[in-house]
Amino acid sequence: MPDLVLCSVTQPGDTTVSDVQITDGVITQIAPAGPVPTDAPHVDLDGRTLIPGLWDEHVHATQWALAGGRFDLSVAASAREALELVRAQITAAAGTSPLIGVRFRDAIWADAPSLRDLDEVTQGHPTALISHDLHCVWLNSAAAWRFGVPVDSTGLLREQAAFALTIALGQLPDTTVDALAASAGTRAAARGVVGVVDFEMTWNRDVWQRRITDGFDALRIDAGIYLADLDRARAERMRTGDRIRGTRGLLTVGPLKLLIDGSLNTRTAFCVEEYPVGGHGVLTVSEDELAEILLAAKESGLLPAVHAIGDAANTVALNAFDRAQVTGRIEHAQFLQTEDFARFARLGVTASVQPEHALDDRDAVELMWAAGADRVFALRSLLDAGATLAFGSDAPVAPLDPWTAMSAASSRARSDGREPWRPDQVITRGQALAASARGRIRLRVGDVADLAVLDGDPLTVSDATFERMPVAATLLAGRVTHGDALLAH
Repeated sequence: MPDLVLCSVTQPGDTTVSDVQITDGVITQIAPAGPVPTDAPHVDLDGRTLIPGLWDEHVHATQWALAGGRFDLSVAASAREALELVRAQITAAAGTSPLIGVRFRDAIWADAPSLRDLDEVTQGHPTALISHDLHCVWLNSAAAWRFGVPVDSTGLLREQAAFALTIALGQLPDTTVDALAASAGTRAAARGVVGVVDFEMTWNRDVWQRRITDGFDALRIDAGIYLADLDRARAERMRTGDRIRGTRGLLTVGPLKLLIDGSLNTRTAFCVEEYPVGGHGVLTVSEDELAEILLAAKESGLLPAVHAIGDAANTVALNAFDRAQVTGRIEHAQFLQTEDFARFARLGVTASVQPEHALDDRDAVELMWAAGADRVFALRSLLDAGATLAFGSDAPVAPLDPWTAMSAASSRARSDGREPWRPDQVITRGQALAASARGRIRLRVGDVADLAVLDGDPLTVSDATFERMPVAATLLAGRVTHGDALLAH
């Protein structure tokens, strides 16, 4: 006897309805709709579309959770506008807790951040502003003193110094952060998400063991490991894909993450051509060093995930994969040299990309990478060259909403009136769905019943509906994580 039968469902592109049986958390039958045994628990879904549950392949989970309580600077078109937003927040600030803003983009500002200007506006209240890509923090003198970090006249910290301060800003009681993570997980489940790959810059396994023990059950978590913890992971014989005991099947060892360059906003992504402001960006790991790390990861059973954004950095990463004869992932792969597109497929390297970044960064690209803008966020070119895509958000850099990412990939536009950006790089909705569901858009007998129920066929709804796709319910191994009322039986 099945635990649940989802009656009268369609799959993407279908015109006929089916019944899907779930037993012990697994799909055990998909058959044409028909009579259901009266004693079998069942729900009539009235022709709604059923798809595999969605994954976000690149999240900074604690930063994503914390961002909900921080004020947004993304609308600021200049340092002056950002300061006015800060001024309004300072007026209402209470106590001595740091004021934290997020998502500014100084790469497109005509004026520059200044320590003196931020000090003048903040009047001694500790203030830290985190850039949208997490690679830069603008802070005032009071915050610099409180956290013991040196700053120059710009007030900017970049790369490792910015990462360290961002982590320090999140040092709140575990109960506070865990409650925010639980709330964020519920919001993700409401968008059809069943799992995330967490690249928070910490020892993620223990954090998620605690959260799951304390009741977190909205999502599956692949807990990434950073290079600094490689020896610890090896000593504990952690291998990518291993399930962590005592976590109800929700926690799995994720990839080994390592960064070899910076970002576009900070002009630290490592590029072949100079930036208009000078310099080629930074390469933090040489090709020789990277090849050695990739071999060590392979020997340890850890799938490497290499952060590479600039075109020169991506070439270094692909060269190292080739030399080490190791497969893995490149995180971001934003800017590529023409000859490198085909190498992803040949080397078995997945392009783990964040399509919404294309629309977030289009103005910065036109300013900083104009000469090679046809090779930026080039998803169509990657697919045509045989590459495998895996979609994520990089939340909190972009919203943790796979429909936002899929819409950006399949339309290269938002519903804001701007023309599509480089529409020659659009991919199909089916390809976008596959990149968001670990390669599948249809269900199969034997699949774990990680599912999303949609109020429309994602292959045929309007662009506006696709971007905000209504998700009626989400199930994790047949257990409802969103949509209790619909699936009550």
